[in-house]
Amino acid sequence: MTPVVSIIMGSVSDMPVVKPAADFLDEMGIPFEIHALSAHRTPEQVAEFASGAVARGIKVIIAAAGGAAHLPGVIAASTTLPVIGIPVKSSNSMDGWDSVLSILQMPSGIPVAAMALDGAKNAAIFALQILALSDDALAAKLADFKKSLKAKVTKANEELKKIEYKFKTN
Repeated sequence: MTPVVSIIMGSVSDMPVVKPAADFLDEMGIPFEIHALSAHRTPEQVAEFASGAVARGIKVIIAAAGGAAHLPGVIAASTTLPVIGIPVKSSNSMDGWDSVLSILQMPSGIPVAAMALDGAKNAAIFALQILALSDDALAAKLADFKKSLKAKVTKANEELKKIEYKFKTN
């Protein structure tokens, strides 16, 4: 099985943050790989990974990083693939804002899609949306997933109707 999505994290300590992305991709049947690469400690490996990703069949890269969070941008600078950045609220972070801004404020020509702080599941959903553009089976899975979101809200509203208050009108 050849991976089509790469999940890259700056350190294995980020695994709890990226786990929801891996879980979602696995649930959707999307082959993926996971690596730890550091923009600062292994810059040559990051550049080699990013520049070779297309040839290996990768279609989307999800990159999680905390602190200065340069990893998604460094990857984006070395590939033509879409890169989805997950800012991580790390132990050396300024409440996560440094990570958010490092991923969000990319220079012109080097775009990175910035997710919410620790927003790995949305990164995987966005990767699915990208892949679904050229894969009818994945498009159907995406449509089913979106329908399930609607069903959850509908069910929640039915449950809310059962809650009684003296002045509640619905």
